[in-house]
Amino acid sequence: MNDPKPKRALTVIGWQEAVDLPDLGLTNMIAKIDTGARTSALHAEQISRFEKDGAQWVRFHTKFDDEARDVWIECPIHDLREIRNTSGQPEERIVIRTKFRIARRAWTIDVSLAERGEMQFRMIVGRSALSKHAIAVHTRARFLTQDPAKALDITGKAKT
Repeated sequence: MNDPKPKRALTVIGWQEAVDLPDLGLTNMIAKIDTGARTSALHAEQISRFEKDGAQWVRFHTKFDDEARDVWIECPIHDLREIRNTSGQPEERIVIRTKFRIARRAWTIDVSLAERGEMQFRMIVGRSALSKHAIAVHTRARFLTQDPAKALDITGKAKT
């Protein structure tokens, strides 16, 4: 008889956490955990598509916060999707698929690219990134997965 798969212990995270997108070279980013958003979004500027080895790729510029170094990223396009922006208006966005790390756990998520330069958080983590991973979000707490004094921006500078 097959034993059922053991259940993973529930991990409680705050509404704001340090996260990594290690395949993109983005680490220790402060992100808003937004269960009201279905899809995760990353701040991107100067987005351009190109073909590489017969596949569609995207090149974009990101700067995680005003003090962070400029980062140029190239990666395959996973999908094009109609996603509602913060005003509720649908817009077509490029979606990439990349490794995501939070609370010393990692898995692959879909991330849409959007201009978020004027937003308080340049990355939001949507509910689809957290589903099926035994994650609960504490709506009144921040930085439950690490000491906020140890949270760094992508330049390696401590967040304050």
